[in-house]
Amino acid sequence: MLALACAACGNDQGTPPAGAAAPPPTTVLVMTVAASPVSNVVELPGRIEAVRTAEVRARVDGIVERRLYQEGTDVPAGAPLFLIDPRDYRALLQQAQAALSRAEAGRANAASIVARFKPLVSRQAVSAQEFEAAETTLRQAEAGVADASAEVTRAQLRFERSTVRAPIAGRVGRAQVTEGALVSASAATLMTQVNQLSPISAIFTQSNTAILDFAQQIRSGALKVPDMAHVEVRLILANGQDYDEPGYLDFTDLAVDPSTGTQTIRARFANASRTLLPGQFVRGRITSGVHRAGIRVPERAVQIDGTSASVAVVGPDATVVRRNVEVGTQEQGEWVVLGGLAPGEQVIVDGWHKVRPGQKVTAQPVPAR
Repeated sequence: MLALACAACGNDQGTPPAGAAAPPPTTVLVMTVAASPVSNVVELPGRIEAVRTAEVRARVDGIVERRLYQEGTDVPAGAPLFLIDPRDYRALLQQAQAALSRAEAGRANAASIVARFKPLVSRQAVSAQEFEAAETTLRQAEAGVADASAEVTRAQLRFERSTVRAPIAGRVGRAQVTEGALVSASAATLMTQVNQLSPISAIFTQSNTAILDFAQQIRSGALKVPDMAHVEVRLILANGQDYDEPGYLDFTDLAVDPSTGTQTIRARFANASRTLLPGQFVRGRITSGVHRAGIRVPERAVQIDGTSASVAVVGPDATVVRRNVEVGTQEQGEWVVLGGLAPGEQVIVDGWHKVRPGQKVTAQPVPAR
């Protein structure tokens, strides 16, 4: 009796007796993946640069009298920015103009002498030597006029440069000098900077390895790309917001930076609203063609572990297999899978956290939404 009671107690706490039914396989929801055209979107970090940047520097020596612009405003090319004391240069211009007038008077006098001597030479009233000397004096006078005219031009330039103007159209920055400051042409004193903000460029760098792989995909026919002028670029600003206006690639560097192994890619944006400013850090989503046989899976089916991604696949024998995959970008709640899956395979969308590799499961299709 005691032995029978002990056996009964042990049977209550142990495994089911031999012959009992095993638990049914866990039910999971799966999606059969299929190949379809998928946009090839590459996301790269970048920085905004002005299309044209001009440093405004002093070209004459002098004291800054006035600032003629409002800092941070848009100015046209040639707009006056600073006035350097012009009195010395005005006096030099007047002096050069007087020297030119004097040279012109000397030329006129030499020309009149030649004109008088010319008919007298034929009558031998004037010697040939005197006539040649008069012609030489005229040529010297003409050279003096040319020299004086060049001095007037130089003095005029110095006088005009006392008014510092914007070399390009754009947004003019903070003044680097104030009224009363001494600026120097020999030191090329920086006075301010003008940046053209519309259009504006975004500069990205991509590894040479990735560019070579990209070219290989194009040659193999797996990737169809448009011409560079139609490769669209969308920006994500530093605060995470999307920039509404699309841009397009306009330049790809043909040289590889030996220190980083990267190539430079540039896109241009109209930037009519002046939202993009030089120096901003952005992220660019470059739509560089279409994968002819791309695969998409729902975001919840992909497990991200650090830098790797994986999915759970139901094999032909209804067992779970863990598969590492290469993912691209996220679009509308789905991951674009670049490698690791083949069309026709069943990926577990819901219930993968309840199963482990090698376990038998019952696969049911994900309900259509």
